[in-house]
Parts: sequence; C-alpha cells; structure tokens
Amino acid sequence: MKKELYFDRHSGLQLSALVEDGKLVELGIENEERKEFVGNIYKGRVVNVIESMNAAFVDCGLERNCFLPLSDDEALDVVSKYATKTEKRRRKKSPPLQLSPGDELIVQAVKNPRGNKGAKLSTKLSFVSKNLIFLPNTDFLGVSRKISEVELRENLLFTADRLRKKGEGLVVRTVAPYAKLSQLKTELAYLRSLYATVLEKYKTLPVGGILHREYDLPARVIRDSFNDEISRVTVGEKGLYEQLVSLSSLRPAFESWNIELYEGQDDMFSKYGIAEQVKQLSGSTVSLPNGGSIVIERTEALTAIDVNTSRYLGDENLEDTVYATNIAAAREIARQMRLRDVGGIVVVDFIDMLDERHRQSVEEELRQCLSHDKVQSNVLPMNEFCLSVFTRKRTTNGVASKLLKPCSHCKLNGHIFSDEFNICLIRAEILKALSDGAQTVVVDMNRGLMEFLFKHKMLENELKRWHGSKVYFVPHRTYHEEQFKLKAYAKGKRATLPEDAQLLVCEE
Repeated sequence: MKKELYFDRHSGLQLSALVEDGKLVELGIENEERKEFVGNIYKGRVVNVIESMNAAFVDCGLERNCFLPLSDDEALDVVSKYATKTEKRRRKKSPPLQLSPGDELIVQAVKNPRGNKGAKLSTKLSFVSKNLIFLPNTDFLGVSRKISEVELRENLLFTADRLRKKGEGLVVRTVAPYAKLSQLKTELAYLRSLYATVLEKYKTLPVGGILHREYDLPARVIRDSFNDEISRVTVGEKGLYEQLVSLSSLRPAFESWNIELYEGQDDMFSKYGIAEQVKQLSGSTVSLPNGGSIVIERTEALTAIDVNTSRYLGDENLEDTVYATNIAAAREIARQMRLRDVGGIVVVDFIDMLDERHRQSVEEELRQCLSHDKVQSNVLPMNEFCLSVFTRKRTTNGVASKLLKPCSHCKLNGHIFSDEFNICLIRAEILKALSDGAQTVVVDMNRGLMEFLFKHKMLENELKRWHGSKVYFVPHRTYHEEQFKLKAYAKGKRATLPEDAQLLVCEE
C-alpha cells in the first residue's frame, strides 16, 4: 500500500492529509488562531464542586469552564489505551480528588470543548515523545497494544520500570523496541525537563495561563507517523517545509523520509485530487465502488449509518448482491470513520443477509478494517437484524466541526462550509487562474465572507508568491456564503471594476 502525507498552511489554516493508494483516509484541519486544546496544560482554579456528578468545574481561562472528574482515573486515557486487562488489574487506583472552590491546580485538557460542554480535564499529566509517554504523577506502566508478543511486552515493562522513579509512570510506544536504552534515557530526561518547566511556570503565571502547549498539527502528525511506511511527504508552504525538515533532522527515524517542497503554481490539494475528496465530506451520502452507497447521519448521541444497494444489481442472486454491497460498505465505513474522525457510538444498518456466514464475514471485515485505525474501536457482534454497533474513541469534535458550520439560510438545520474553508476554495481558483496566465483576477463573493477575509488578513501573505498580480474582491449582499464568481484578465487586458471593488494588498 502506497502511503503519502501532504501538509499545507494558508488562509489561517494548517492542513494535513494522509492518502493511501490515492484515497484520502485521514484529514487534519487546525485554525492557527483557534488551535486544539487537547494536551495543553493550564493553571486552573476550581469554580465549584458538584458532588452528585462527582466532578468539579475549573476556570482555565477558556471560553467555558472545564469539567474535571473527581475520580481522576476516568480522565486518564492512557490507561485504557496502553494496557491489557491484566496490566490494568495491576495498577493501583488513585483516591478521589478532594477539592474546594478557589483551589488552584495544574490540569491538562484530555478532550476538546464540544457543543455547550467545556473541555474535559485531568490532573494526571502526560508528556508524549517518540518512544515514551511520561506520566510524572501517575504510578503506571503500559505498553502499546500494537506490541502483542507477551514476552516482548514483559521485557519492555521491565525496562520501563528500571527507567522510572518512584511515583512516576511510563508508557512504551510502538517503536520503542527499535530504540537503544541510551535513547530512551535521553528522551525521558527531556520529558522530565518539560515537567520541571511546568512546575516553575505554575509559581508565577496567573490562573488561565498555559503552562505547556501541545505541538501544532504538522508536528503531531509527523510524531505519530514515524513508524508508518510513508513513501513521500509533500509540503505546500516554504516556512512549514523548513520546519518539518528541521524536525526530521533531529529524529533519525525520519531520515529515510522523502520530504519535498511543492513548487507548483496551482493549489497543492487541488493538484493531487485531495480537495475534491474533502468537498465530499459536506454530504451525508458516500458512493461505494460497486454502485452501492452509505448514508451517514450524526446526532448528539450517536452516528447512524444506513447501507443501500442503490444502482448495484449484482450478477448473481440477491443474497450475493447484498453480501458484496455490505462488504464494500464495511471497508468504506472504516475509512469514513478515520476521515471524518467520528467518535462515540456508531450504529450501522447493514442490508439484511439470511446466511449466517455472510453476517459473520461482514462483521469480521468491519473489525479488520477498523483495526488499521490509530484510534481504538470496539465492535459488538452483529444481531439477527444485521445491525452492527461499535464505539470509536472520541479524540476531537470531528473534522466536520472545523470544515462545516450551521447554515443560516435553513434555520441552522443544515450545514455549509466554514468561512475558512470557503476562502481556501476561492484561493485555489485564484491560483489556477494565475497559473493559466492571468495578470488580474476579480472575485465576486458574499459580502460577509469578504469582510471576514480582509478582517483576518487571510490572503495577504499569498501575494508574495503571486508575482505582482492584482486580485480584486467585489462584495455582493445576495450571494450565498459558498457562492462566488471569478473573472481572469490576461496581461494588457483592463478589468472592469465597480466602485466597491477592493484590492488585496500585501502586508509588508
């Protein structure tokens, strides 16, 4: 399988895409002004304690107060992710937290805010590096579940136990068996220094101050992909390219990676067919290779998926047609879960199959395809109605929360592309026009979106690579947010401009 990584940074967004054999399977989007909270460590103050919920609400300087379980083991995700059942039983549970309003403490975000809910916190801190996860105040040892050999797991646990100090915890990541003991010691020393820095900052920073910030999107993707067989890494922005090359030079494991700077004039994601696949995420219906389809509907409580034969009629009897469609659906569902980053409970209504062997085969195919996902899933047995239920660990609010926004034209019942992504699409069309020889480009667009573009200076730095070309924007009150028209003028051709046209000027 050919795996390729793509990174870009523009229009106020950082973007990452993992493509397997030409298909987009993972998409990362991060607003440079509104970054992810997970992994960040804050100085917080307890606002109130709700004993009936066994939880406290903590002010961390964020938009909403954050949620902290008093049984703090509930918020320690590394325990469930990196320990077998036997290893979990070995671990001593911590006593419940004893907190009162006004108490100040060090907390780490383990889940992003979602809907009206604030971020979820833990006082059990974790620092992630290539080979190890360091838990400075949690007495725990764990090994990546991808290391399944019992003897190797025991050896790694023994090594980790020798490395740690009393009261510390360590989790051994997937590639740690390939590292030398000296490398593990150096890495652990660095992680300890990060924790020491947090403790020092805590003494002086006010409540709401960030004591430690998690890596940004490209660095996290690189860090978590080091063991993947990546054939090529393509970067669309020079500053980001230099950052990733510098990062890879510090990590011997990345030296074999072929990191290239994309120097084409067109938008990189459009050039490689990624943008078109991203656009499809706005719809609920996904076509299958054989002509069938799946419909994905997300609610607050769960995600429901319906499988349909659609145009696929098959060559054999009905049972074989249904079985073939369900197998194709199982593969696509696993891909869509990764791509859309769906978390929580997922219910799949497969097409009814009479043959028990077919039901077992589809269930196993779904389980097998989900196993390639870095995020843990748990698939329950399919019932007689061909309903399959599985859970997927919720790590973010999903790609849809960053790619889409509620549509004001349909009373917030539907969704349209976010302002940032709409500007990405406009940028791609401008780049295409300029690469085709245009000297002046005029874009007619929604007035509100145009105001957003200029207010946040989202395309000003792009002019540096547009070689003196002029780009004008014309506002329209009647245009829908996703509606725009582009007119391109070659050198020597004069553009006809209305009075309210605004020229994009490069910020010096």
